[in-house]
Amino acid sequence: MKTTFALIGTGIVGERIINQILAHPNCEIVSIFDENKIRLKEISTKYKLPMAESLNELLQTKPNWVYIGTPPVSHAPLAELIAEQGLNILSEKPLAHDTDDGCKMVKASEEANIKTSMHFPLMYSPAIQSLKKEITSASLGDIVKIELHTYFPHWPRKWQQNPWIASREQGGFIREIFPHYLQLMYHLFGNFTISSHYTTYPENEDLCETGVSAIAKTESGIPIVLNSLSGIGQEELLEFKVMGTKKVMTIRNWSELWVSEKDQEAVQVVPDNQPQSLLDACHGLLNGRESLVVSFEEGLKVQRWIDELLK
Repeated sequence: MKTTFALIGTGIVGERIINQILAHPNCEIVSIFDENKIRLKEISTKYKLPMAESLNELLQTKPNWVYIGTPPVSHAPLAELIAEQGLNILSEKPLAHDTDDGCKMVKASEEANIKTSMHFPLMYSPAIQSLKKEITSASLGDIVKIELHTYFPHWPRKWQQNPWIASREQGGFIREIFPHYLQLMYHLFGNFTISSHYTTYPENEDLCETGVSAIAKTESGIPIVLNSLSGIGQEELLEFKVMGTKKVMTIRNWSELWVSEKDQEAVQVVPDNQPQSLLDACHGLLNGRESLVVSFEEGLKVQRWIDELLK
């Protein structure tokens, strides 16, 4: 049987999820809903999908999973509503607006005994799975430092213009970009502690952060450097670096895998693996198979680090 999804939120990321579900042989969409009725009608027509006139109508379709693709401040109340119906939840990151809301989501899901998952696409990429394999096999040697550098000439990015992404209340790259990499660090190296950070904000108190620098350390003692800045004179660049005594491996701009060795220039490597997808995991989880999902409990760990960096 196919795994069914209902989607709340049909923005840019929501539309990406729609395309992924439509392309998956074991998944289908039974309903979509968006408070923006013009956008809802547009997406419904474009993909020939059934649309709900209300949240209640969407929930009555009783899907296997309800996807939350709305701004962070709405995640907790939506999750509580969905959990009351006994439906499994797939949520966008970050988990919630803040840690308090995240705790509500974890509690609601535990009390309802439902399955939870989060949309962290990096986890299912060939580059990340190749990086994980190299770390596990110790081919990098001793890991001596982990670094994350993200630089944005524009924030919001030109393709991501909406009313909340630039706001201090809900937006900013610490909420939008950092969760992917904080979760990745946790997945690869376990818990870590942020010892110091400096976050900069513009004079306009309605606008999100413009920069952050932070120092952290894993429980095994590996130092972590986090560095990000927006509004600068260069092209957008994101680099997640794992530095070993034998090799340094870098995930550049989400999907590029680069490897360097001593006294050699970095070379790009094209992974030949095909990892399980998020939808494979959601489908497999319902069918009793071991599946790689990021639960709300793990999302809450990430939420705590986000809140700390935003202070």
